[in-house]
Amino acid sequence: MSSRELILDRIRRAVADSSGPPGVASGDDRRAVVSSARDHAYRAEPAVGRAYLREHGRRTAAENTDLLAENLADYRAIVHRTDTAGLPALIAALLADTGRVVVPFDLPVAYLTEVAPSVVVRDADEHTPAELDRADAVVTGCALAIAETGTIVLDAGPGQGRRRITLIPDRHICVVRVPDQVVASVPQALERLDPTRPLTWISGPSATSDIELDRVEGVHGPRRLEVVLVES
Repeated sequence: MSSRELILDRIRRAVADSSGPPGVASGDDRRAVVSSARDHAYRAEPAVGRAYLREHGRRTAAENTDLLAENLADYRAIVHRTDTAGLPALIAALLADTGRVVVPFDLPVAYLTEVAPSVVVRDADEHTPAELDRADAVVTGCALAIAETGTIVLDAGPGQGRRRITLIPDRHICVVRVPDQVVASVPQALERLDPTRPLTWISGPSATSDIELDRVEGVHGPRRLEVVLVES
């Protein structure tokens, strides 16, 4: 069976119990579309194999954290490492020259105890994209991080806020709790994520390249991504 015939056969099976697309008075037109596939018997599609590795190599939690940091840096993200006690001072230092920072309404207060209250704006539904664009940075948590790909995943859960606040400001500071929020691989991440939630997968700062391979950052998201790995 050729590729064309295979596609037509799939169409035939998909519309077998349909009354036809809008605007078709009878089944004649629909039958004409799939007539060239009628001579081919139904062939069940083979099951997709799931024998791929769940992770590449065996690593400890500390080794996964190191691999995450390495891959984040490869994507041109800036990685900071601290512990819970040092987190407020680190965030304050990162925001020392920031005029205005937006944070989710439920970002833990402990994150910001050393940041000047005058520069912090808690996000609210009434904030427009234009208002968010005037923010110099955003600070959020995350759902999890993937060591093998250097990817941060947000799902609008606690401490993460709405998707728009992580896409509009030019700088995103993301807090990752390690080792609790670090998984080794994408398959392990998918097991922990809810597919009905608004998932945002971030691998480095927003960037694109033209045909000359000239890299431009900040095209469809933050120009700067800083990840704070916080040891429990």
